[in-house]
Amino acid sequence: MTDVFGLPHKDSGPVGTTGSTQPRHEQVVFCSDERSGLYAIIAIYSTALGPGLGGTRFYPYESEQAALADVLNLSRAMAYKNALAGLDLGGAKAVIIGDPETDKSEALLRAYGRFVQSLGGRYYTACDVGTYSEDMDVIARECAYVTGRSPEYGGAGDSSILTAFGVFQGMRAAVRHRYGTTSLAGKRVGIEGVGKVGARLVDHLIEEGAEVVICDVNEQAIDRVRRRHPAVEVVGDAAELITADLDIYAPCALGGSLNDETAPRLRAKIVCGAANNQLAHPGVEKQLAERGILYAPDYVVNAGGVIQVADEIHGFDMARARAKASKIFDTTLRIFELAAEEGVPPGVAADRLAERRMSEVGRLRGIWLRS
Repeated sequence: MTDVFGLPHKDSGPVGTTGSTQPRHEQVVFCSDERSGLYAIIAIYSTALGPGLGGTRFYPYESEQAALADVLNLSRAMAYKNALAGLDLGGAKAVIIGDPETDKSEALLRAYGRFVQSLGGRYYTACDVGTYSEDMDVIARECAYVTGRSPEYGGAGDSSILTAFGVFQGMRAAVRHRYGTTSLAGKRVGIEGVGKVGARLVDHLIEEGAEVVICDVNEQAIDRVRRRHPAVEVVGDAAELITADLDIYAPCALGGSLNDETAPRLRAKIVCGAANNQLAHPGVEKQLAERGILYAPDYVVNAGGVIQVADEIHGFDMARARAKASKIFDTTLRIFELAAEEGVPPGVAADRLAERRMSEVGRLRGIWLRS
């Protein structure tokens, strides 16, 4: 990973868990339009496999440095996620600094679209925290490189559909590796965060016959889940969920839920959730492994959403995208098996697999083709 001045430094994010000095980002762009209030950062980590694809996060960061650190981590994670999802796309991400509830406007989104367009297709944007399909439709009025659009405009719509489906496939693989069965029936699963993805994950688990325990800081989100599934158990907060008697812990809110304080208290035997950057630092995975807790790398199992929006580039087909997202089961299982063979944590095995594909396929760009 690199800062904006091109200086390499140690990565403490969710991938590259060996702690080695990481390659530099290809490009980091600061975008500002004073009249609309736009202040955004676009980070392109790698285009080895194709144009960088990653969502736009609209969030009230405490500082420019906090926003920069987030976009650098997230863009690198997208490169690894897209590689393991089998996509011919590189990794990139963008953040808009501000409160989406008060600062978002048509002018701001269209100004942002102009900046994305100026990159000439090196970056495809999509939805993320604080942005929605309707926002992508506005951005697309100024930009050709937009995915995650509304169905009425030929888009995939809400990417949480296949994000939740992919996490469910990852859980099935984790249960298969741990218990020798793909069934989640009777398993007790704790979900931290029941927003768009977490709520859909509840649907999959209930249908499978699992017992579900949830928590969320938003009471309305909890109420929506309880109306659909009255048998779901609710605990007071994330700290209570961490120490609950669970088979699987599924972080589906913001990152960093597993750290030096929470990891030793976790009672679940499997961690598999949708949140990005679930581990506060790479050493947390080692702590989990020493306690016999199986960790499904987040950027592997939550790739269903990017698979869904990437399919728009070719003309969206839900059946095709869902079939590709179902392969998250196979990829996750392969990573667990590789980790066992090489005696490393699953996160390290996943990193190696992604890096291998980026290197082996990316080098083919060196074979000249007449335009």
